[in-house]
Amino acid sequence: MPEKETIFSSKIKYDGVFSFRDFYKFCYDWLKEETGLDPITEEKYSEKIDGAAKKIEIKWTGKKKITDYFRFDAEIEMRVKGLKEIEVPQGGAKIRTNQGSVEMGIKGILVRDYEGKFDTSAFKKFLRSIYEKWVIPSMIEEYKGKISSDCDSFLNQAKAYLDLEGKK
Repeated sequence: MPEKETIFSSKIKYDGVFSFRDFYKFCYDWLKEETGLDPITEEKYSEKIDGAAKKIEIKWTGKKKITDYFRFDAEIEMRVKGLKEIEVPQGGAKIRTNQGSVEMGIKGILVRDYEGKFDTSAFKKFLRSIYEKWVIPSMIEEYKGKISSDCDSFLNQAKAYLDLEGKK
């Protein structure tokens, strides 16, 4: 059975003006291109309309094979509340965009022995523990650092995107 360890878990919040469609595409593309998560699966997408506003919940999962033994899994959740269409002046013209509140979180998970090769016998499980404790501890720390860095960069980029959109 693969061993999963959550390395990174954090959230951001934003309240203001932004284009939801553009933000959704930005986040998906950034995760795919910058972290190498492939495929990114949309596990959940729900949209509820409450008068003129929408409430949207999205959950993505992605996987990236690091080696034959290690894999990076990511779980991304996005909640948008009070999403409304508005018009804002920009360059002498009015453009249609959105206003609302976004809460986004990401979990970065390091999965060891994801194919279960060391789970076939008690002896192999013993060898796995020796391998992890004495042979590759520095490699494990390196992968943890990379996962944490990727997840933190994603949240920082998403927050910067939203801040920049709000100032247009």
